[in-house]
Amino acid sequence: MSLLEDLYKQIILEHYKKPRNYGELEPHTHRQEGKNTSCGDEITLDLTIEDGVVKEARFKGHGCAISQATASLMTEAIKGKKVSEVQDLSSYFKNMLRNGTPHPELGELSALQGISKIHARVKCASLPWTTLDEALK
Repeated sequence: MSLLEDLYKQIILEHYKKPRNYGELEPHTHRQEGKNTSCGDEITLDLTIEDGVVKEARFKGHGCAISQATASLMTEAIKGKKVSEVQDLSSYFKNMLRNGTPHPELGELSALQGISKIHARVKCASLPWTTLDEALK
């Protein structure tokens, strides 16, 4: 295993064991629930969006390390960004899961690029982003 793969696994485990932005957000402007019925992962995403900017993002849920770490990394990445930038990040992330190549804008989210090789886990990593996309509709 390479040093880079070790680092990626550390980031995932860190965000799973000590998730950032975990809990409900009150008040919020957007709330969306997402479920992966094939494995039981669940997430509820709360957002506060003001003037087209994601001011705050929090999530609650349960499931595998991949889904929960992704939600933690995602909420960190989207705070303070314009909705259009968040939508771009979602696109970049989903493309990475399809082709295994991270976009430079993904930052720490690139730690999840190896998921593209494990088809059964792609849905786990996609769940927070799919939930975010639904919240922004």
